[in-house]
Amino acid sequence: MGWRLTLRPYVLIVPALLLTCGILYPFGLGLYYTLFDFSASKPQPDMVRFENYTTVFTQEAFWNSAWVTVLYAVGAALVETVLGVAVALLLHRSSLLGRVLEKILILPLMIAPVIAAIIWKLMLQPSVGVVNHLLRLFGLGGVQWTDTPTGALLSSIAVDVWVYTPFVAILALAGLRSLPTSPFEAAAVDGAGWWYTFRRLTLPMLWPYVLVAVIFRFMDSLKVFDIIYALTEGGPGDSTVVLQIRAYLEAIRFQRYSFGISYTIVLWAVVYLAAMVLVKHLGKIQRRAAEVTT
Repeated sequence: MGWRLTLRPYVLIVPALLLTCGILYPFGLGLYYTLFDFSASKPQPDMVRFENYTTVFTQEAFWNSAWVTVLYAVGAALVETVLGVAVALLLHRSSLLGRVLEKILILPLMIAPVIAAIIWKLMLQPSVGVVNHLLRLFGLGGVQWTDTPTGALLSSIAVDVWVYTPFVAILALAGLRSLPTSPFEAAAVDGAGWWYTFRRLTLPMLWPYVLVAVIFRFMDSLKVFDIIYALTEGGPGDSTVVLQIRAYLEAIRFQRYSFGISYTIVLWAVVYLAAMVLVKHLGKIQRRAAEVTT
């Protein structure tokens, strides 16, 4: 029995070790490939060291994709956070309607993002789409939703908001239901109004939960591919070509494998740094929330 107890910790760690190796091996291999010039036209590559990264950062296409990626990620995360918290506050009031809406809220999360994007692509068609058909009833039809650079980006953000706002709302609602009741009871006794209570008590204590949702959504939006590719394929022109789509185009469509992988490594570094900053900020927010509860 003694040897079994001794080996148990090592046996339990095996799945985590295998998972780590399964992640690090392809990552390390991809990082190694970026030091060469693999492409369909050059099956016997030469080592170019960091030339791929130098080319990436000197391309105007990269900076355009980076700017589009930031606009998309910030816009989607901001709108989803505001709407998600607002929906959570509405559902926090116990009522039959709130309980029913709470069940309906998860429906967009049950649809694959690429399927949701295809559905919205059909609905946003200028001539036969149901959205323009409804707008025509009010004399507002004929909107070119995905046929203009600005419209395509806003439409992509809108689809992301439709799919993932319930995720933020569910996290915020869970946070609201876990808040202590004693500070709110004391505020009610002192005659504090709703806005004062929300600004001084609810929001400071809810911020850690909201920031967790922001971290998840911002990180996911930085590496978005499915929604934009299914909705606009990066068009019109390169107005919605985010970094993930740019990497796909370089590696798969243009068959410049090492160069495309370099884009994904740069994107990984951006996501990693952004996550580090946000997680560090999360610790400060949690300490402030703990001060409010005490």
